[in-house]
Amino acid sequence: MTKEFAVPPVVFPSGGNPSAGSNNNIQQRRVATAPFQPPRSSTSSIPFMSFDISAAASSSSGPLFGGPIGSGASVPGGTSFEDEEPLLDELGIHPDQIWRKTKSILNPFRANPAVHKESDLSGPILLYMSLCLFQLLAGKIQFGVILGWIVVSSIFLYVVFNMLAGRNGNLDLHRCTSVVGYCLLPVVILSAASLFVPQGGTFRFVVAGVFVLWATRVCTALMVALADGGDEHRGLIAYACFLIYTLFSLLVIF
Repeated sequence: MTKEFAVPPVVFPSGGNPSAGSNNNIQQRRVATAPFQPPRSSTSSIPFMSFDISAAASSSSGPLFGGPIGSGASVPGGTSFEDEEPLLDELGIHPDQIWRKTKSILNPFRANPAVHKESDLSGPILLYMSLCLFQLLAGKIQFGVILGWIVVSSIFLYVVFNMLAGRNGNLDLHRCTSVVGYCLLPVVILSAASLFVPQGGTFRFVVAGVFVLWATRVCTALMVALADGGDEHRGLIAYACFLIYTLFSLLVIF
């Protein structure tokens, strides 16, 4: 026994296309509207910036300093390139001063204390690097050891001198480090000469003793001349300098 269901009739729009009516409705909904723009008041105090590309391009086309480099044009700030100091002077490195101080160390009997009144560390660093280089050529990597001994030796001699001089002692650590560093020149020469001297034997020790006495004499003379209160304790200061440069010579010998 079958049952019959009532199916409502399907009515299509004109033209036989069922989606024609819906497309018309969609097109009616998609009407282009202008974006939202807030109203601008004529009495507003907020400034607005105008972006003009042509003006920006014309302003950036000119030179930065108003002329080519090297033509003596002024830099923003009131100075010119010709008035600039050399780079070494700005870094505190004076090659002529280093050379004069080095030449004063070469003569152990006539050291010039006037040259060493202005202390610097450029020359000591150069001698330190030279000593490390000669030690490296000898097969000894002692960069950290030599640098540590220079620092400890400078502090040791600074403390000893000021304790001996008492209230009259005016030796500062910077000047002490400068003198100790420049007086490393005999040890540097010993390190360079030891590359050509055979290992072992008494001759090597004799040569090392001569260079140690050279460095000790120069360092003692400069310390006593540059600071007050050292004339009475010249022997003790010389003994401290002798110990310092003996340690450096032992690095070269062994």
